[in-house]
Formats: sequence, structure tokens, C-alpha cells
Amino acid sequence: LAALGLVVGGLALFPMMGRTFLPEFNEGTAVITLAMAPGTSLQESDRMGRIAEKQLLTIPEIKRTGRRTGRAELDEHAEGVHRSELDVDLAASDRDRSEVLHEIREKLGQLPGVLVSVGQPISHRLDHMLSGVQAAIAVKIFGPDLVALRRYAAETEAVMRGIDGIVDLQVEKQVLIPQVKIEVDRERAALYGLQPGALATVLENGLNGRVVGQVLEGVRTIDLVVRFADDARADADRLRQLLIDTPQGGQVPLGLIAEVRESQGPNAISREDAMRRIVISANVAERDLGSIVADLQQALPEAVPMAPGYFVSYEGQFQSQQQATRLIGILALLTLGLIFLLLYAHFHSGVIVVQVLLNVPLAFVGALVLTYFTVGTISVATLVGLITLAGIATRNTIMMISHYLHLMAHEGEAFDEKMVVRGSLERLVPVTMTALTAGLALVPLVLAAHEPGKELLYPVAIVILGGLISSTFLDMAVTPAVFFKFGRRAAARALEAAQRDPLDALTVSTVSKK
Repeated sequence: LAALGLVVGGLALFPMMGRTFLPEFNEGTAVITLAMAPGTSLQESDRMGRIAEKQLLTIPEIKRTGRRTGRAELDEHAEGVHRSELDVDLAASDRDRSEVLHEIREKLGQLPGVLVSVGQPISHRLDHMLSGVQAAIAVKIFGPDLVALRRYAAETEAVMRGIDGIVDLQVEKQVLIPQVKIEVDRERAALYGLQPGALATVLENGLNGRVVGQVLEGVRTIDLVVRFADDARADADRLRQLLIDTPQGGQVPLGLIAEVRESQGPNAISREDAMRRIVISANVAERDLGSIVADLQQALPEAVPMAPGYFVSYEGQFQSQQQATRLIGILALLTLGLIFLLLYAHFHSGVIVVQVLLNVPLAFVGALVLTYFTVGTISVATLVGLITLAGIATRNTIMMISHYLHLMAHEGEAFDEKMVVRGSLERLVPVTMTALTAGLALVPLVLAAHEPGKELLYPVAIVILGGLISSTFLDMAVTPAVFFKFGRRAAARALEAAQRDPLDALTVSTVSKK
């Protein structure tokens, strides 16, 4: 009953801990993204980048910075010149890393009209692979109309600003920019024998350019592109006067067969799964990812009701954490099922198998308690550690119960209290030494908390070390008592089965000797 109370208390800590996909990395560097309004010139973006670098160098922990402003069009992650990425090396300091990042956000937050996102190189790439956004949380709104998407995004941003723990909040830049639109009048074009598709090709060649050859400069090959002059492409009046060749050999001004007008249009139209979407991204600080997204999922539907055809998708590390937890849960159930079958094939008793598996929750007590007071969150690494711990914990119980059966089968012991005490004492040293050697091997990882490269191993070590402590002490008390109370008939059936199968009897003896 005392052990059962400890198990209930330990499992009660599980829902009290936060949820996250992976432990927070400590890469020793930071990647800072500066986003200005689309259309910002390269000169202005470069000027703001220099100001940001000077602000960062006033922080004692930052010694060097490097910056990229914009990315080439053929780059895998093409960006306009209105976006800059700063790579920052963080020196060792007595201050906590979260304090340094908070000061970075505070200083760069003073730049007018600049949205700041602070992350790390590996974390940024991981977030980008998960959701297409370099942030831990990506709230994607899907729908047909861009105006409605921008309105819903602004309302969602206002809701997210009121949630504690959200930082680096920003909306995907989808703004209206000046454009020159050319709409072909099909009836007028037909009077001159012009096909709309052929006319569109001519305009595309003149406005966007066409590669007509190559120029060799040493070992370099440069495409030769022909197009209208820059001032002509942006002037609606000059475009109306553009002469278009007709199939009859004459020419006609573009203004007679098409409407050329200046208007506004979106700077970008983002699509995903063939649907238009807009993204509101954010990072987290001082709170776990799971609780922040839970608050957001509760507040957003009431604060931002959406029309039919519009819906929200919560992606990023939160979505990956849910998928990974679901997959690990399924694999854990399959693992326990296979363990049950293997043990039943050996002991020929479901009661004994259940007694062996009783040590699993006993091990989880120490694992969850130590995780609660040290890590404080449940991640994929923690779940992997729990599965590993289940195998280690059942091994010790198998050693004890196999030795009980060996004493009765080969050393003339009867099923009584004397046999249980003797078997437990004879297995005390092997079980303790097994747990001690494994625990000592994990101590360096536990002491290396938050060091670069140990972020994933630390929670696994915490889980296994805490589980070894609780399972070793509780197993010595619970397994003998449970076996003595409920194992008489099961032991008799196991011994009968061993007598019918000499190979099985040999296996029992070999396992007990080991």
C-alpha cells in the first residue's frame, strides 16, 4: 500500500509538468533575424543592420557579429533585402543565458519599424524544417481572400500578445505594393488578329526579360538578357504607347488592345496544400511550449471567430511534440506487449509476468520525481528515457523471481517465508551492483546539465538515474512481498512446466546463476 501511494503520487506529477518537443539547446551562438517592411531599399536595410550590430556589441557577452542582408533569388531560402540575419558568438558569462537573450531583445526592440526574432542556428533550421517558419510556434491561417487573412492575422497577433511567455511575435509580411496591371481586351485584340497568349508572351519578354545568348568572361558564363529599360517598365503611360506587331504586318499601340493602369497588389501570395495562407510566428521564453499553445488554443477561437472557409493550424515544435508523443506511446504499448509475451513464454504464468511488470511503475516514481525537480518539462528525450528505464527495471525483478524458482526446483526449498528471504538476500548484491554501475555511469551526464552537446542526454540520464534509485529500493521490498502473497500457485505451475520441458528448466537455472 505504501508503494502504491508512492506510485500514485509520482504519476500525479506527470500532468503537472510542461510539454516541449526537444530540450532547449545551448549552442553558444545566436541567430537574430531583423525584418523590415517589404520594399525597403538595400541601403536602408544595411544602415539598420549596422545600427543593430553596434547595439549588440554593447552587451558584454557578445564579442563578434556577422550579418547577411537578403538572399539570392536562387538560394534555397530566398529572402528580400528587407530581411537580415545576424550571427552572434556568445562568450562564457556568469549571467544566465536567458538573461542575455532578454537583453538582446530589449536593445533591438528599440529599433523603429523592425521585427526581431532571436534563435540559434540548429534550432532555427529545425523550426524551418518542421513548419517552414524560423520560430517555435507557427499559427497558420488558411482561406481564400487575402484581405480577410490579413485582418484575421492582425486579430490573432493581438490575442497572442496577451499570453505570457510569447516573444518575437510577428506576422508574415503581406502588404499592398504599387503595381502596373495590364489586362488584355480579348475582343479588341481579336480585331487585330492578336491572340491573348501570344500577346502575354511578348509582354513577358519585354517586362521580365528573355535570355538570348551568353557572354564569356574568362571561365565565367553570364546570361545575356534583353528587356525594356527600367524606367519604361514602371511607366504606365509609356507602356500604353508601346507598339505591338500584328499578324498583318502593322503595329498597334498597347493602349488600344489592353487596359494599362497603376494599382496596388500583394507583395507575396503564400500557398500551402493549394490554399492561401498567412503565418503568425513566435518564440517562447520562461514558460514551456505546451502550456503556451494550450492557452492560445483556448483563447483564439473565442476572440477571433472566422467565417466558413477559414481555419487555423497550429504548427512548429508543438505539432511535432504531439506527433512524437503519440508515436512513442504506440511503440511503448507494443513494447510492453512483446515483453509480456516473452516473459509468459518463459514463466508460463500470467501472474508472475504481472509481478515482473510491477517494477515498471515503481521505477517511474523516481524518474518522474527527479525530472519534476530538475528538468521540469516532458520532452521526447524524457519519453525515450522512460522506455529505456522499463527494460532496466524489469531485468532486476526477473533475476529475483527466477532465483526463487531455482531454489524450489534445485535446492529443495519450499514455498515459504524462509525461501523468499533467502532468495532476496542472495540477489541483493547482484541487483544493487547492476543498478549502482549504471547509475554511476550516468552521474557525469547529470552534472553536465545545460552544457553544449548534452541537452538531449541530460533528461534521459535524469530519468534513468531517478528510476534506478526508486526501482532498486522499492523492488527489494515489493517483489518479495508480492511474490510471497500471490505467487504460490503461479510458482507451482511454472515449476510443473519446467519439469515437462528440460530445456526450460535449464534456462531457469542458467538465468538464476547469472
